[in-house]
Amino acid sequence: MISLQNISKQYSGKYLFKDISLHVGDEDRIALVGPNGAGKSTLMKIITGKEEADSGNIVKSRLNTTGYLPQDSIYHKGNTLYGETEKVFEDIIRLQARVEEIGSEISLLIDSEEKSNQFNDLIQEMERAQHSIEHQKGYMTETKIKQVLSGLGFGADDLNRMTEEFSGGWQMRMEIAKLLLAEPSVLLLDEPTNHLDIDSLEWLENYLKSYKGAIILVSHDSRFLDNIVERIVEISMGKTTEYKGIYSSYITQKEQHLDILKSTYANQRKFIQKTARFIERFRYKNTKAKQVQSRIKMLEKMEKIEIDKDDRGISFHFPEPPHAGRIIMELEGITKSYGANAVFKDLSLQIERGEKIAILGVNGSGKSTLARIIAGIEPFQGGNRTPGRNAVTSYYSQNTAEELDNDKTVFDTLDTIAAKEAPERLRTLLGCFLFTADDVFKPVEVLSGGEKSRLALAKMLLNPANLLILDEPTNHLDIRSKAILRESLEEYSGSCIIISHDRDFLAPITDKVFFLRKENLEIYPGSVDEYLEKCHREKEEETAGADKEKSKPMASLERERKKGEAERRQELYRRIKPLQRAKDKIEREIDEAEQDKAKKEAAFTDQKTYENEGEIQRLNIEYAEISSRLEVLYSRWTEIGEEMEGIKRDME
Repeated sequence: MISLQNISKQYSGKYLFKDISLHVGDEDRIALVGPNGAGKSTLMKIITGKEEADSGNIVKSRLNTTGYLPQDSIYHKGNTLYGETEKVFEDIIRLQARVEEIGSEISLLIDSEEKSNQFNDLIQEMERAQHSIEHQKGYMTETKIKQVLSGLGFGADDLNRMTEEFSGGWQMRMEIAKLLLAEPSVLLLDEPTNHLDIDSLEWLENYLKSYKGAIILVSHDSRFLDNIVERIVEISMGKTTEYKGIYSSYITQKEQHLDILKSTYANQRKFIQKTARFIERFRYKNTKAKQVQSRIKMLEKMEKIEIDKDDRGISFHFPEPPHAGRIIMELEGITKSYGANAVFKDLSLQIERGEKIAILGVNGSGKSTLARIIAGIEPFQGGNRTPGRNAVTSYYSQNTAEELDNDKTVFDTLDTIAAKEAPERLRTLLGCFLFTADDVFKPVEVLSGGEKSRLALAKMLLNPANLLILDEPTNHLDIRSKAILRESLEEYSGSCIIISHDRDFLAPITDKVFFLRKENLEIYPGSVDEYLEKCHREKEEETAGADKEKSKPMASLERERKKGEAERRQELYRRIKPLQRAKDKIEREIDEAEQDKAKKEAAFTDQKTYENEGEIQRLNIEYAEISSRLEVLYSRWTEIGEEMEGIKRDME
């Protein structure tokens, strides 16, 4: 479907990545992973044509369509939610409007004596328009729109609201809805989970599992990746490495690959040092001049093995919390509203020493408001907030990173609130949060969102607390950094309250769930996974009961529908099967050719290769031949893919 061949991109003379290749099949599920700044988002933009590569080729099927969700900067205005989403079906809406116009014209001609030719032309045009609408399932557009919007958390009352009334997170959900409804053949999603609650996240997971098309994902949610992807493409140090399987499998494979790479790197370093000593020793000896020059050329041509700094992540431990009483915080009968909008009515809860609590709920249910009330920074209209004996709270919110002083440097941000601390300790602490060398003197103003989040978390460490309140602490953190933060919170002996939609982050930490629902609080004494499993069981039981009642009168129609679908599948299989066989054969040949090419590239780094000029010439010839063969295979693979797509579209 899409083939990237030797793609390179650089900024200010420095390569982001160089000569990378990637093949995307019809229904591939691919995750792009790598440290922040490795080029994942840039590669997505190159695939969609929003950015141009400096060199290399992109081969696409003529029938290929792409849909791209960026991380942010999406804003819709001047339309209702339903009207904005309906734009996806503009062609169908135009045809439906034309069908109505034709109907009116025909009704006028029925009473006219001069109707023969024009009447027949209108009838034929209407038939073509109706056939096109049916082919695109145009009569289901309203159902599709409402289904997708509902799945992403929009309510029926939202449909006629103006888009500019929605916050940034809901604007991103609108864009996700439009992309899903457009059904591009390649769907590229850059951090789609950032603005979703757990219910919407699970709905999106299930939707993507049955998506008819290829999906390329960038996400820091490891469970989300595990549930969807089947290939991992790691971008690191300007190169790509592919791994087959889910994300968890990739972690294991990467560790094994890194062990081998470290061993190879050590051997190469020894060889280079040995060769350098030979050159230095005999550089000015005439009898060794030829051998010295040979080794110098060999070192110049040798491809140096590099090892990434293991995607440096945060490495820290929270300070020991001050001793507190058994009850560290209590809320009684809390009432909170914004104008006429009631958030809580008579809400009560207790937080005990050492408890790890997850606050869950749909967006807008009041999770952040509750966190601020517990932290003591949000006023409320009724009830009591009672801190326990010796309770010391530390609060991190979604906006904490943006509240940093832009005029200060990274170092000064910590030094201002910890003047008694030795500069060396502050430098060490910043190093744990990936601010090393001159990074500590950067102005806060130039930091990225992720860097600001890390700096805000570092500030929390300077004042020991026994109640941590963390509102979306993992936004902008890469997977490795999230894992180390999670491990630190698991070891932390104080109490903590965490708002997050990242299930893998929450699951091993928390032992209680606060779920906000319709102004009320449900308290569940168990882990997040146990709570979600309970919710799934309840939904399944509810759905099973409703389906049982509906199934009786619908059974006959359902059998007919399934029969028709089975016949279409059989016909599609009959037409696609020989093409799929041919495509599979070509893919095997591509795999073999790429492996052969990789072996030859590896041979170029072997010192023994350069000891035989004939061997070098043979290797160059074979390398050129295999490169040429791969170009032919890529071209044929694309042609077959286009033919298969055409058949699938005809059969829809």
